[in-house]
Amino acid sequence: MPVQPELAVLGVTDPARLGPYLERRRYARGEPIMAQGTSGTECYLITEGEVRLEVERPDFDSDGVIAHLGPGMLCGEFSLLDGRPRSASAYAHTDVTALVLSDAGLDRLCRDDPPTGLAVLRALGRDAAAKAREQRRHLEEYEFAADIDPAVDAAVEAAAAAQADLAGWPEDRVEALLDDVAGAVADRAEELAAATVAETGIGNVADKTFKNRFASLEVNRALQGRPGIGPRPPDDRGVTEIASPVGVVLGLIPMTNPVATLVFKTLICLKARNALIVSHHPAAAGVGARTVALVGDVLAAHRAPVALLQSVERASRTRTAMFMRHPRVSLILATGGTAMVRAAYSSGTPAIGVGSGNVPALVCADADPVAAAGAVVDSKAFDHGIICGSEDNLVVEEGVAAPFLAALEAAGAAVCSAEETARVAAAAFDPDGHLRRDALGQSAQAIAAAAGVRRARPIRVLVLPLALDQVDGPLGREKLAPLLSLFSVGGPDQGLAVCKRLLAHQGAGHTAVIHTGDRSLQQRFAEEVPASRILVNGPATHGCIGVGNGLTPSLTLGCGTFGGNSTTDNVTYTNLLNIKRLARPFI
Repeated sequence: MPVQPELAVLGVTDPARLGPYLERRRYARGEPIMAQGTSGTECYLITEGEVRLEVERPDFDSDGVIAHLGPGMLCGEFSLLDGRPRSASAYAHTDVTALVLSDAGLDRLCRDDPPTGLAVLRALGRDAAAKAREQRRHLEEYEFAADIDPAVDAAVEAAAAAQADLAGWPEDRVEALLDDVAGAVADRAEELAAATVAETGIGNVADKTFKNRFASLEVNRALQGRPGIGPRPPDDRGVTEIASPVGVVLGLIPMTNPVATLVFKTLICLKARNALIVSHHPAAAGVGARTVALVGDVLAAHRAPVALLQSVERASRTRTAMFMRHPRVSLILATGGTAMVRAAYSSGTPAIGVGSGNVPALVCADADPVAAAGAVVDSKAFDHGIICGSEDNLVVEEGVAAPFLAALEAAGAAVCSAEETARVAAAAFDPDGHLRRDALGQSAQAIAAAAGVRRARPIRVLVLPLALDQVDGPLGREKLAPLLSLFSVGGPDQGLAVCKRLLAHQGAGHTAVIHTGDRSLQQRFAEEVPASRILVNGPATHGCIGVGNGLTPSLTLGCGTFGGNSTTDNVTYTNLLNIKRLARPFI
């Protein structure tokens, strides 16, 4: 009698007894297998390849991976057994072949062959119970255990040894290394941008190319010639500051800017003589690994330890949490979704996190409407709106509203009617008010088409006029897409109040913009609005990271205690140094 061992997990090894009730399916890498929240009418026995389980989150940059499953393992059996919606999504991590058992197939099996049906039900129950016990064990380990996975230990120990080597390098050798790391990424900026768009499905190649070059060349330019580690000249009180590395840094890398954030963190870590271990968002793990390999080649060419930059292997929330808690990881640089930043701060390891954006832009009566509209549209259209520091809400004084709206249209925006606004909201946001995954980082033209909004010219940004009582609603929040809410106000006092309401709703501490020529109003806005970056008469997307102004070039933007962070800085290498102070007594 033929035996099929892969069926043992279903309580049967004779294919003749189960074959008529199973369907063999193939899934390409990245293809969804089951979706969180949907009804569970099937379960899947993996026979080839690897499946990734994820918990979907409204903050897209939080890592939701909870497990990887391989051949001989089941997924989806919980919902098949209890009839409740899926608690997680499953994706083909590689090309996958699976045997599918549907509830209809299970019903037929139980009618046709009750003993085999009972065996299958018992096997499904055993598998579900084993997973529940394993999940409980993981929770107990996370809360109470001090043990770390040996692979995590090995990676951190290698990073610590590499960092000790780098700490002895002279400044000119470090700066030569930075030059070549930046040059290598800049030379491949377009290729890496194209790979990012292909893997994540968000943003566009041209703008990601710009970001990759900025994060390599401009960040490096800002680091060159700056003092690294060691003593500084004594100050006027005779105190000598001595800078030393923090050690091993764990960097969380978002899917919205996977290459730019990675090279930025690499450069500032190397400048401060630190080693970096990066945890890629699973949706951008491929391009992240390519970038790490590219930098690794540069490290090897400079006879630097390649362990100065490593990736978390098979990153998941559990594995990343192990790195966060590791006693030899000195600092976490948390760029990503709210959940991951919160996890970093609660890990017990010092962390520099960021907050969500929700940038208000106040357009005052004296603003140049053409210049302001051009800046807004160029900013929000950039990379299809996925920069957290891009404008989300326009607050426009009535005295400039008509020419400003006309200028928005001339710059490529579609200012929607009330009926069009309702259709865009329905197309781009789910019933809970969260941006839909299929709208994240998509072009305004694509979102407009889905909503039935049409213009005779290409649409770069969609502007949604709203009443002031909607400031605290779903459309008054961060929108990582080329979508802008617009609120009309009677004057600067009301405008300031609305901007503060918007930031209280979401995005406190991040960035705010004012368009006015009145320097006293600029100053008042800066003093009253709870934002770490106050930009004047310019595009928020570019300005917040230091393009076109004097801000430090950075891809990690602190929000201070306004936003629950430890710093308001545009984070750079100086945030990754321990500063000792030598103080002698006055004579």
